Amino acid sequence: MSALLEVRGVSVSFDGFRAINNLSFAIGTAELRAVIGPNGAGKTTFMDIVTGKTRPDSGEVLFGEVPRSLLRMSEAQIARAGVGRKFQRPTVFENQSVFDNIMMALKKPRGPFSVLRFRASKSDRTRVRELADEVGLAPHLDRISGELSHGQKQWLEIGMLLAQEPRLLLVDEPAAGMTLGEREHTTELLTRLARTRAVVVVEHDMEFVRRLNCKVTVLHEGSVLAEGSLDHVTADARVIEVYLGR
Repeated sequence: MSALLEVRGVSVSFDGFRAINNLSFAIGTAELRAVIGPNGAGKTTFMDIVTGKTRPDSGEVLFGEVPRSLLRMSEAQIARAGVGRKFQRPTVFENQSVFDNIMMALKKPRGPFSVLRFRASKSDRTRVRELADEVGLAPHLDRISGELSHGQKQWLEIGMLLAQEPRLLLVDEPAAGMTLGEREHTTELLTRLARTRAVVVVEHDMEFVRRLNCKVTVLHEGSVLAEGSLDHVTADARVIEVYLGR
């Protein structure tokens, strides 16, 4: 399996606290991966480094089949290169329709003049409908986004990220606050998306991670503590100690 994202020996400290400590691991081109770990394990900092929000003190972050260094790119360049990130709280335009939210997110030239001259083509409208269908919001295209349930807003934001055509999707705690039905739909959606791109899910909810049925990376004190199936890592004595307390 060729790696799409490779993190090599990355470390970063904040005010003397080492948040990431010689972190190394790789994600395949079409892979679903769950990242778990106690609070302060470095999960959010890892995502911040990959998306360019935080610069590490040392190490490499390589992306693509022909590896390019993400550390030499700005946040906007990283997004254009194909890295999408979904935060825990959905950020959609609540006063706009589902259709308009996805339309605004389509991968288009973003200069001031191109934005002023933008007119949605037939293919743009078709693409919006395809994306809405992909995330399960096809019946809700005309609804105002603020009226959607919490889970539906999460799916809309995923649809908006997909409009950017990412190769790697970083998803932060997607199951939080969802109903059982919404969780099941989210599991199915993320599993399906990972057939054609890399999807990394940072999650605390072990039951949701079990549903994903994918390789799990356990972080602790900024390093990989264990890796493998959920059954494998949860049987590891070091993981048990970290999660259950000394």
